[in-house]
Amino acid sequence: MNPRQLKNKTQRRGRRKAGIRKRVIGTPECPRLSVFRSAKHIYAQVIDDLAGKTLVAASTVTAGTETGGNIAAAEAVGKALAEKAKAAGVGAVQFDRNGYRYHGRVKALADSAREAGLQF
Repeated sequence: MNPRQLKNKTQRRGRRKAGIRKRVIGTPECPRLSVFRSAKHIYAQVIDDLAGKTLVAASTVTAGTETGGNIAAAEAVGKALAEKAKAAGVGAVQFDRNGYRYHGRVKALADSAREAGLQF
């Protein structure tokens, strides 16, 4: 992929992200679960946008998984995040896929968090 294609790809994701963020706002009652994925790791955090605070965070860096760029690691992060969120008193969240397709690692993280008891 040449640099021009990469720039366009990043810009398209930015536009998708802006459209999602117009609709999804984290409140104290129902915070936002935001997902970021890189080639090596996946990160997720539960955010109260009104207070500007991250309530709970989990990632493949902190979860202690061997590799972070696969579906199994994303499932581990989703489960860890849901357990931390429940311990912090968060039961329901709004899912912010951050401009990524709901597919692969993003979907695995979301499904794992749902199975562990998080509502969204």
